[in-house]
Amino acid sequence: MDYAIALPFGGPSVVDPEWVTEFALHAEACGFESLVVAEHSVMVGESASVYPYSASGRLAVAGTSPIPDPLELLSFLAARTRTIGLATGALILPHHHPVVLAKRAATLDVLSGGRLRLCVGVGWLREETEACGVDFATRGRRADEQIAVLRKLWADSGPGGADHDGEFFRFRGALCHPRPVRPWGVPVHIGGHSVAAARRAGRLGDGFQPLGVSGAELRRLIGVMRREAERCGRDPGALEVTLSCPLRELTPERAAALAVAGAHRVVLQAGDEASDLEKVKDLMEWCAAAR
Repeated sequence: MDYAIALPFGGPSVVDPEWVTEFALHAEACGFESLVVAEHSVMVGESASVYPYSASGRLAVAGTSPIPDPLELLSFLAARTRTIGLATGALILPHHHPVVLAKRAATLDVLSGGRLRLCVGVGWLREETEACGVDFATRGRRADEQIAVLRKLWADSGPGGADHDGEFFRFRGALCHPRPVRPWGVPVHIGGHSVAAARRAGRLGDGFQPLGVSGAELRRLIGVMRREAERCGRDPGALEVTLSCPLRELTPERAAALAVAGAHRVVLQAGDEASDLEKVKDLMEWCAAAR
């Protein structure tokens, strides 16, 4: 398995250029496969939406906490690192126009030497999605079409360009250069905790990142992804599975269990220790030595 590491979600550290640079360089030196950055376009002071990844139903990060744009942050870190992968986890796809996103992602991929991976989701915070001008109820269909648009614009469509006539997006003769380093484009993984996300991964993704699930439910969702891939004539064995684990909880036994669950990659997440860079660096070194 590969091991990635997530930057802290929110807080002053992630907008401190010296702090994030040192975090990224140390992760690269320790041999981590990639850096992972999550997204929220805006936060909402009063929300009726339920956060699906905590028992309280509330996101622990305050709405006033700095949450940088993931592609901008990854671009900053791309210029300061050399080999470590750069990944979103997850980019909220319906909030982005796919024509603009295709150019942004391809540019970052080319300038970083092909290091970008997009993990995308459809979002859970209704008020945030609506603030971005998107109908919350149609975000799943929109995301499916957005992935199709990204693939078309990244493909070699010849001098005539790419055409698309969909429910949400339309264009003719579109040429998007530079194209990503890989001939098939930037890898697009699907993040989420629902059957719809698992099916989307099997049907359209290069991988699946189940969020907030474990045990029997995790096995069920991975099975859904694989069956959907087979139904669509795709090879389920070619789809990567990315799982998560708290940085301080990675033991040989936990790593073995994640491998048995089907993980190709494990994203390690810092908890309360994230505010102490030296402590996080020590944990990175411990994990690197232990795996």
